[in-house]
Amino acid sequence: MLPALDISTSALVANRVRMNVISGNLANVSTTHNESGEAVPYQKRFVVLQADDEIGRHGSAGVKVAAVEIDDAEPRYVYDPGNPDAIQEGPKAGCVAYPNVNMIHEFTDALTVARAYEANLGAMEITKDLAQQTLRILA
Repeated sequence: MLPALDISTSALVANRVRMNVISGNLANVSTTHNESGEAVPYQKRFVVLQADDEIGRHGSAGVKVAAVEIDDAEPRYVYDPGNPDAIQEGPKAGCVAYPNVNMIHEFTDALTVARAYEANLGAMEITKDLAQQTLRILA
C-alpha cells in the first residue's frame, strides 16, 4: 500500500525478533546446562539486521533479520567448588561456567529496542494521518 508503512512494518518485525532474543538471553543468564543435560553454559544470541531493498521505493529500504547468531565468547567462571556443575580438574577446577550474558547490556538493548519500536509506531501513525488528510483534500 504505502511504502512508508511497509518500511515501518519491517522495522516492527525486526524489533520484535530482537526483543525475543534479548528476553531469551535474560531468561538464561544462569543456565549452566544445555538441552541434553550436559554442563555447558548457555551461549548468548544476537540479531544481525540488513537492509531489505524489496521494501520501499526510490532509494528507501526496509530492514530484515539476516540471522540470529550465537556469541562464541568465553563463559564467565565463578569459583564455587561445592556446586555440582563445578569443573573437577584442570586450571579452572572448582569453577562453574556461567553464560557470558551481561544483564545491564541486555536491559539497555531492550530499552533501545522498545524506543525504536515506539518510534516506528509513531511514524506509522503520522503516515496514516497524512494519507487521511490527503484523501480529505482530494474528496
